[in-house]
Amino acid sequence: MKISTMLSYSASFKETANSVRDMESAGLDLIWVAELYSFDSPSMMGYLAATTSRVEIGSAIMPIYTRTPTLIAMTAAGIDALSDGRFHLGLGSSGPQVIEGFHGVPFDAPIGRTREIMDICRQVWAREKPVVHQGKNYQLPLPAEKGTGLGKPLKMINHPVRSNIPIWVASLGEKNVEMTAELANGWIPILYIPERAQNVWGGSLAAGKAKRDASLGEMMITAGGLLAIGEGEEITNLRNLQRSMIALYVGGMGAKGKNFYNELAVRYGYEKEAEIIQDLYLSGKKKEAEAAVPEEFCELTSLCGPASYVAERIAAFKESGVTHLQVHPLPQAGQTPASLIEQIRSMM
Repeated sequence: MKISTMLSYSASFKETANSVRDMESAGLDLIWVAELYSFDSPSMMGYLAATTSRVEIGSAIMPIYTRTPTLIAMTAAGIDALSDGRFHLGLGSSGPQVIEGFHGVPFDAPIGRTREIMDICRQVWAREKPVVHQGKNYQLPLPAEKGTGLGKPLKMINHPVRSNIPIWVASLGEKNVEMTAELANGWIPILYIPERAQNVWGGSLAAGKAKRDASLGEMMITAGGLLAIGEGEEITNLRNLQRSMIALYVGGMGAKGKNFYNELAVRYGYEKEAEIIQDLYLSGKKKEAEAAVPEEFCELTSLCGPASYVAERIAAFKESGVTHLQVHPLPQAGQTPASLIEQIRSMM
């Protein structure tokens, strides 16, 4: 099992890079860089490529609506070249609030678009022939009736370092997870409870893997949570730091009937709690929504407690199929993010 972590998108580039280098020395395998309505992620990933030497660098996620498929492929190939073959392309749809509110483009057909983008990216990187794709959502070249008629198939000028850059997909819904298991190299779930993952996603994962090309190899999975190691309630209580995030996702990420995270909480068995959290959050009672998040939900999606307990949680994630343990280090007195990475490395 490898160790990954998510980069803060609010910190400065230089401060962040220094922290990543320390964690790299401690054994961090993969650093994920997010993109919301923040600085763009490729700038940060390019900076990290120049200031690190071993750690792999991934986008988690690069929203599929904010760039053309070929630009996504070009960006991925560029960062892969800068990092000497250390890049992972993590794709996701984000959500309508950001895509329509901040970018001003329709949030439509996320599964179909993701499927087509993966095909186009792999064509671009392979450079076997000029890129041609005639899908429902993207057409390359653009048909004459939709433009000037002057477009022609092209190959990317540069030769990528790798023609098989790993593609990960952030997905939650049954059809999206099935598509991920069929076509992607890796899967990025959120709010992942290892003990319940099989019940929630087992059917979709099996259906996708049944259609999976053997050349893709086994699908990688990155999941985990807050990491704090120590004795006493002050450590276990750190689980509650994610209440605001869980309440935001389960309660506020979409309207009633259109919230994938709320549906996930229901599938986990928190049907009553999910409804309460959403009602409170959408009525503006955010603190009350946070308080309504089940304690068990916080515990099962984190790794906070004595070393022996954290080791048990690591084993649970590994048993569920996680290949990259995703941690958010919360160092206490005498600890650093790098020392926590080093400590859990010794548990694997």
